[in-house]
Amino acid sequence: MTVEESPTIKVEIYDQAYTVRSDGDPEYLRQLAEYVDQRMREISSGTLTVDSRKVAILAALYIADELHQLRKAHEAADEQLATRSTECSEMLDRLLKSPRSLDSAARA
Repeated sequence: MTVEESPTIKVEIYDQAYTVRSDGDPEYLRQLAEYVDQRMREISSGTLTVDSRKVAILAALYIADELHQLRKAHEAADEQLATRSTECSEMLDRLLKSPRSLDSAARA
């Protein structure tokens, strides 16, 4: 399916209607548009600017910050998981080696 054949989905962001071509899930795209709309409204309520372009840029920065913070948290969780996994593997190795050395001593 080419871009021209992709279905169109209508969304509204900050009182502007957009028609988007996408092969993705239309409901997911609507949720994304709703999220962007909410962020833009939050930004506009907290600033003096009424310029929708500036509000969009500030919302994009807000969303980019969220993304980067989540990536950092994900990387930290991955590192912690890798460390714990290594520790567990090392403990398991020690435990598996222990009984064998006890069995050898008992046989001698």
